[in-house]
Amino acid sequence: MNDTQAKPAKKAAPKIIITCAVTGGIHTPTMSEALPYRPEDIAEQSIAAARAGAAILHLHARDPKDGRPTPDPAVFMQFLPKIKEATDAVINVTTGGGLNMTVEQRLAAPLLARPEMCSLNMGSMNFGIYPMADRYKQWKFDWEESYLRNTDDFIFRNTFRDIERILKMLGEEHGTRFEHECYDVGHLYNVAHFVDRGLLKPPFFIQMIFGILGGIGAELDNLLFMKRTADRLFGNDYRWSVLAAGRHQMNFATQAALLGGSVRVGLEDSLYIGKGQLAASNAEQVAKVRRILEEMGHEIATPDEARAMLALKGADRVGF
Repeated sequence: MNDTQAKPAKKAAPKIIITCAVTGGIHTPTMSEALPYRPEDIAEQSIAAARAGAAILHLHARDPKDGRPTPDPAVFMQFLPKIKEATDAVINVTTGGGLNMTVEQRLAAPLLARPEMCSLNMGSMNFGIYPMADRYKQWKFDWEESYLRNTDDFIFRNTFRDIERILKMLGEEHGTRFEHECYDVGHLYNVAHFVDRGLLKPPFFIQMIFGILGGIGAELDNLLFMKRTADRLFGNDYRWSVLAAGRHQMNFATQAALLGGSVRVGLEDSLYIGKGQLAASNAEQVAKVRRILEEMGHEIATPDEARAMLALKGADRVGF
């Protein structure tokens, strides 16, 4: 090629979708004053996280009296409409709920809300959060310690039949698309299984999860292995994101961005903003990861850009 020949234009890096997981079903109120569990606090922190740059809000509900996870659709409906009214963020309702909920309980709120997105764990797994109980001597509420310690004998259930049921009831019937939560490499193959059966259509959104006891560890080699495996299985048919538990959160978000992925932060995944420093809010974590990504030269996707990237149905077609 001589100097007068035009060089091919360099393909622009995809914009990064920031997801914020606002409260989850893992951490308990004793662990952080910032963890929201009343509906008004979940709404307030969700709106602030969206304003800080989160395109997707991943939402669980909690009992407003004591903060324990609840599947009650009435509680979800105390904050979902408020968030929708105040922000254009994509609202993603959990189908994972909290420990010991049945599949029927976990589906109650999503089937009522018919959101643009739902989370979907792509397999059954040991889910151990019991080591966290040893860090605390006093508890704000009496349910917390046993909730954590009993996970040494807990299996989160999502069988192939459960996953198929969720895909059909929410996806086929209501147009909901999914954040496919993959806690290990086998979960990627489970996604591929449903693609092969025609129950999943591209583009689909893979959330790779690292550092949960029972899932794949938070090691860089594992991130590279998961990414290579997903590329081999799905080619250009998918978008992907990374979350890592606890102290690994920001490191893995940065590594994911370097590899072309999106990121998830939030108090569901980590209670901290830095070493030994509890985060003051979900928005603080969103603002930090956004600052890191923008300083690396990345562009952050708006909610409408995320909708286009993930082929979502739009906020005007939800049930709240």
